[in-house]
Amino acid sequence: MRCAMFSVLDMFSVGVGPSSSHTVGPMRAARAFVASLEGTSLLSTVARVQATLYGSLSLTGFGHGTDRAVIVGLEGAEPNTVDTNRLLDIKHICMQQKKLALMGAHIIPFDVEHDVAFDMWHRLAEHPNGMRFQAYDRDGEIVDEQVWYSVGGGFIRQGRRDDAVIGNHDIPQTQAQVPSQEADVEAHGWSSQVPYQFASCNELVELCEREGKSISEVIWANETSMRPAAEVRQALLHVWHVMSDCIHAGCTSSQQVLPGGLDVPRRAPDMYARLTANSDALRREPRRSDAALESSDAAWVNLFALAVSEENAGGGRIVTAPTNGSAGIMPAVLQYYWNFVDSASEDGVVRFLLTAGAIGYLFKRNASISGAEVGCQGEVGSACSMASAGLCEALGGSPRQVENAAEIGIEHHLGLTCDPVGGLVQIPCIERNAMAANTAINAVRMAMLGNGSHIVSLDQAIKTMKDTGEDMMSKYKETSQGGLAVNVVEC
Repeated sequence: MRCAMFSVLDMFSVGVGPSSSHTVGPMRAARAFVASLEGTSLLSTVARVQATLYGSLSLTGFGHGTDRAVIVGLEGAEPNTVDTNRLLDIKHICMQQKKLALMGAHIIPFDVEHDVAFDMWHRLAEHPNGMRFQAYDRDGEIVDEQVWYSVGGGFIRQGRRDDAVIGNHDIPQTQAQVPSQEADVEAHGWSSQVPYQFASCNELVELCEREGKSISEVIWANETSMRPAAEVRQALLHVWHVMSDCIHAGCTSSQQVLPGGLDVPRRAPDMYARLTANSDALRREPRRSDAALESSDAAWVNLFALAVSEENAGGGRIVTAPTNGSAGIMPAVLQYYWNFVDSASEDGVVRFLLTAGAIGYLFKRNASISGAEVGCQGEVGSACSMASAGLCEALGGSPRQVENAAEIGIEHHLGLTCDPVGGLVQIPCIERNAMAANTAINAVRMAMLGNGSHIVSLDQAIKTMKDTGEDMMSKYKETSQGGLAVNVVEC
């Protein structure tokens, strides 16, 4: 039986901050709900809608702007095109106007305080990021009711109306931690009609060696079997350009303090000013005459990652890679490649993203990229692994060296908790992106100094990450009920 595959472009979606699971996913789910009402000709009968957020979405949703994302989603907005200024102001707008235009057309009364509810005592048993949408007619009767889950990286899947509601701490020991692949296929158009199929990294490496192809060549063949080659290349380079623009925006932002109440200062603009006193790497200068891996400039990599992470925390336009909370890692490593590797080219960028996407697929398929499911190891750890693989591929690493780099990238993030202070994607998230970006580059150094032989495989590390996530206490999985989220506030 053929294994369902998906496009790597699904892994690198253009969206907005601060969270893929808590902002991008809920926005998509809310839009899917009203779009279905429109598609079934029920929208005109709706007089009121209510969204209820459960689990992690309720516990950290305020800091992540989940309520704001749901509201603009009900208006019909999509993460890749939403007006970021309206997203930031939508609650104030609704409070003033006391109405909402579903899908931008059907106007209904709307009360922000009651029509978007945070149920902090319960979660849906199927997934910690659950939400329920209800539409009522003028007589108060339910027109439609839908359950949706934000399963990580901005991906969503629809549940059932009767999915069980349990206490936030009453998590069944036998609960499946990984969303069903069939549901994701249905929600995101995954395809089983690609020439090269694999369910593990071991299968992917063996496939490469059997076919005499690199990892990026295998994924390129899959992508171009679904759409024209020129379209694939253009889409991947668009992802890179959005990443690069995000770095520039973060480096030149006039905003001094990040929103949310913690008063976290933006550091990227000051760092950029200091580092550009002698040269400006954002203009691809200076190019290094010696080997890039022997002359890494960690300060620049730190800057690149901080710039993106601060843009994400400020609600800016970013690329989910594979999540918003880890969105600074891959752009930082790509920017390092672009500015400090003499042989850097757009072809290399394409190979980087194809390979990183393949590794991301394995994490999503065999474990999770959701902090609410497995902790930050599933976000920052997965992104570090993906960036390690991408850079190794772009520098000409063999499939086994790429697998080795990817394994190093995740192995040293195993057990990493997700305990955001104040429910915001700021502390410790922003600095973690900078640390992981440099870890990815170092992982490639080690992998390329060897022949790819090593003891722990990437597949084993991914399984370990999944097992660790299942064992991790819920307070360390994006609930802001433990770790730094508690101790910093207490101090």
